[in-house]
Amino acid sequence: MTQFSSVDEQVEGSRLQLDIWHPDCWTLEVTDSAPGGLLGHGVFAIDGKATGRFTAYGRSVDELETLVDAIDASPLTDDVWEADQHYATDAGTPDPENVTTGLVVQYELTKSINDALVSRGFIPDEPVRMTGGREYWTVVNHEDRATIGDRLEEIREENSAEITVESMRSLHGGLTSGVFRTDCLSKRQREVFELARTRQYYTWPREVTAAELAAELGISEATLLEHLRKAEAKLLDPGT
Repeated sequence: MTQFSSVDEQVEGSRLQLDIWHPDCWTLEVTDSAPGGLLGHGVFAIDGKATGRFTAYGRSVDELETLVDAIDASPLTDDVWEADQHYATDAGTPDPENVTTGLVVQYELTKSINDALVSRGFIPDEPVRMTGGREYWTVVNHEDRATIGDRLEEIREENSAEITVESMRSLHGGLTSGVFRTDCLSKRQREVFELARTRQYYTWPREVTAAELAAELGISEATLLEHLRKAEAKLLDPGT
């Protein structure tokens, strides 16, 4: 867990990766018991209800249907409907390695932690990942580190939440600087490789799976791994 500095340090903004659990949350209960996972694309208050847009994904049609059925059957959801259905491949053809569907889900506003985060300046910078009974948020915040720490503690106390800061980096120095120069990569290879780096795909243990990255990019897992393989070959051997 990131340790916050005792110095009241003003920064131009921070990018945080948060591992979150909170009680009575349908996304956590469903992904803890069903296969596959979810990507959250935003939650809005409509007629007193939380209305969220999600992408559900699985490695097969059966796995995806099991997940969607679990969401629909959850006592913590009020209404669920599929917004679209497709197979995440470049060609748009069925690929059993990574099947996705778009969902709109309505549930009790008090069961969402979204407003608690956003109202304190934690703005989602990527889709929220929900898998294995945990939520993984990547957020930006423009307060100093001491204030960020205080506001996270407020959220923990008010929502009985467990929040672990997995990483925290200043926005001032950029997000993708490092030992690799990615100008030798194609636009698509760079996009895939930099997302994998940002989401800690190359750490051990990995904090994200290839299937989760593929679902976010709308490609198959096999296609994602091929992009990464080619990018890695160019970066490790610029003569290739």
